[in-house]
Amino acid sequence: MTDAQKQELLSYIDRMHQRTSRVAKCVPPETLEHSFGADRFTIGDLIRHLAGINRYMFAECAAMRPARYPGHERALADGFDAVMDYTEKLHAETMEVLRSLPPERLNEKCTTPDGSAITVWKWLRAMTEHEAHHRGQIYFCLGLLGVRTPPLFGLTSEEVRARSSSEKLK
Repeated sequence: MTDAQKQELLSYIDRMHQRTSRVAKCVPPETLEHSFGADRFTIGDLIRHLAGINRYMFAECAAMRPARYPGHERALADGFDAVMDYTEKLHAETMEVLRSLPPERLNEKCTTPDGSAITVWKWLRAMTEHEAHHRGQIYFCLGLLGVRTPPLFGLTSEEVRARSSSEKLK
């Protein structure tokens, strides 16, 4: 992987985080630790999980170190402001680790927590897929709570439809 390709990947990872952060900031503080069922992640758990797993599993393995995932419990960050601070702190650390990797490292294999070998850039792609999955859960939870959320890419479905051609599809 070239340095330019590495920078493009890191920019994408940062934009992914920004989209997740935008929706996380919509969580009403009083619902942060609401659970939708026994043994289910709360919204706060989801946010803490993403921060911790990106930093202590994905980034560590990409740097050829063992995972050190601390979990997602409230003891890591309790309360809305603490959760948002935790998320931003760990994202900055994640990006610092990833920026420190030489571009050629992204073509090497790293070892995942289950002992599998995977090319580092593919591992980081898996990180973005994992984040999108949990961001979707946050959107869904907020929808169940009746909380308005920002559109993912700037337009709502209705706005895209209104701007789309009315020509019939064949």
